[in-house]
Amino acid sequence: MAALLGGIVALVLGIIGIIFWWGYFLQILRGSIPLILLLGGALATYLGFEELKDKRAADTFEETSTDLKQEVDSLREEIKELKKEDPKPEEEKKDESK
Repeated sequence: MAALLGGIVALVLGIIGIIFWWGYFLQILRGSIPLILLLGGALATYLGFEELKDKRAADTFEETSTDLKQEVDSLREEIKELKKEDPKPEEEKKDESK
């Protein structure tokens, strides 16, 4: 309840302040617009640069994942060939070693 009353009082005082100091308010607004544009432009530039870096990283990742898939497939084929060469199951090998 106190926050509501405090908010209403601040709102009324703010409206009264803008009415009495309208000229000062416009001067502050005129002075702050270039600063807001400067900071907004810097933020937009930074975000654009980060987006470009992310796109490059994603492209590199896709190339790497394709290479890895090919390597995994070749290793699977190699494992299949090795299994074909050794007809004994692994359990028989374990029994022989005991």
